[in-house]
Amino acid sequence: MGKNVLILSWNVNGLRSIMRKGALDRLLSSRQYDAVLLQEIRNQGDVPLTIMGLGYEAYPFPAERRGYAGVMTLVKTHPISVIKGLGIKDFDSEGRVITVELKDFYLVNAYFPRAGDDLSRLQFKLSFCQAIERFLNKLRVSKPVIVCGDFNIARDRIDSSFWDEKHPGLTPEERAWLNHFLNLGYIDVYRELHPGVRTYTWRSYKEKWRAMRIDYCLVSEELRSRVKRAEILTNVEGSDHVPIMIELDL
Repeated sequence: MGKNVLILSWNVNGLRSIMRKGALDRLLSSRQYDAVLLQEIRNQGDVPLTIMGLGYEAYPFPAERRGYAGVMTLVKTHPISVIKGLGIKDFDSEGRVITVELKDFYLVNAYFPRAGDDLSRLQFKLSFCQAIERFLNKLRVSKPVIVCGDFNIARDRIDSSFWDEKHPGLTPEERAWLNHFLNLGYIDVYRELHPGVRTYTWRSYKEKWRAMRIDYCLVSEELRSRVKRAEILTNVEGSDHVPIMIELDL
């Protein structure tokens, strides 16, 4: 029997705000998660003291623009290496991807761009999708990959409470890319373990009936048999997203 590894991913919609509400502290203080991947930190990479006191090493990758986007990965095990970004300035200036290399896999924390209410950023989003696909496939040559985060794409009709193909995250182009990517040998573990279950990870603050499953933990095929659990923590409040987690037996 190997070691159980728990990974949590959460779009916190502002790190300062989530810390003020105490929601992240409550999750972290259980000390059960080996890695915690945060998206939309919206700060300059400052690490709250309470996080540092819980035994995690923090690796932030903020956006250049203040109060916008940014990701941060917390790990209990010192990484072999840390890769900030995809090597493409247009994406990296927005602080969208940080990768830590651990003994058994690469762990990628990703905050995909939103296509925009008027779809003005759809092409930017699709270019990002193609770039991260190339990046992940390159990593996978040397060891398995786990990529978690806010993809801003609902995979299928079961993953959204409403249907409008002109809505960001529901366009045929975005969904086609995600399904193409999964066909390359990446597993949507929540859907695999909970087929037919309708659960969402994001809900609109203003229009509560609008909800989508747009946050994912995907594992490369080589880790498929290692995944023991995948959950959406629908009872955790503090953001317009809820956390997602996976457990692997390594």
